[in-house]
Amino acid sequence: MSKVWRDRLLALREELEGIADTGNDASAVVELDQTKVGRLSRMDAMQAQAMAQASGQRRELMLRGIDAALKRLDADEFGYCQQCGEDINPKRLEFDPTALLCIDCASKAEEGATRS
Repeated sequence: MSKVWRDRLLALREELEGIADTGNDASAVVELDQTKVGRLSRMDAMQAQAMAQASGQRRELMLRGIDAALKRLDADEFGYCQQCGEDINPKRLEFDPTALLCIDCASKAEEGATRS
């Protein structure tokens, strides 16, 4: 079963790395020369740049989560809640194979975060 999860995580990592390669152009520095690009076009380009940078940050976070999940697989700790130690529901792992917490602990953590 761990081979299935490993293959899935590796495929997800490969997909994210492929997307990262195509997204690098969008996060490039925006030209400020008004003779080349109008003000609205430049604002659009700056907005697209900010969105590309945010996507890149989310991708990096996901890649780190995938690497951590692969390490948990190697340590035979994959699929166990890091809070309570119980099994994480397989349906939750299918949705997000990088999940660290079972649904109960994730709900409690989210509740605590919204109160702060």
